[in-house]
Amino acid sequence: MRSRRHGRTKEAPELDITAFLNLMVVLVPFLLVSAVFSRVTILELNMPTGAGGGAEDPGVTLEVVVRKTALEISDGSKVIARFPNLNQQSGAEAAAEGEAAEVPVDENGLPIIQPTEEVYDLAQLREQLLRIKETYPDKTDSTLLMEPDVAYEHLVGVMDAVRSAQVMPKVAEGAVPDPDAKPETLELFPDISLGDAP
Repeated sequence: MRSRRHGRTKEAPELDITAFLNLMVVLVPFLLVSAVFSRVTILELNMPTGAGGGAEDPGVTLEVVVRKTALEISDGSKVIARFPNLNQQSGAEAAAEGEAAEVPVDENGLPIIQPTEEVYDLAQLREQLLRIKETYPDKTDSTLLMEPDVAYEHLVGVMDAVRSAQVMPKVAEGAVPDPDAKPETLELFPDISLGDAP
């Protein structure tokens, strides 16, 4: 008979994960404290329907048309107010001289889009919308129509102007205005539908 080797069965050595656990105990709170939580803002829009739905006030229509050359306020059939672009003069002069208007570009070759306040007269737009709101205080819906070549940043800037305005509180007749008064946000036409400009 063969002699059997009675060797000891080797046991696997234990893993020492104490150092790893210590690292996790320190690292997890550090990552949680230093994490940046971003806030996502969503604009709610009402898309126009194909069928003529029953609107609450069918007699009153407010359309703001965003064109490359101007902002227009329309009642659906005719233009009520028109505000030419603030920088249209220089572009018109260049076109009259036969020069193509140069579009400035950044270091990556992408076009630089000017702030909306420098392109469109949002102050005049807000004043006109405030007058319309005084006439129709219960109206909250509006339609924003834009041309295809209008920059997205400008569309959002005009939407903000249509949605609300900063106004100073009204002072009673004969009263002295408060020098510490701060502007209040007045809701204009927050229910915005989007469409293409005619």
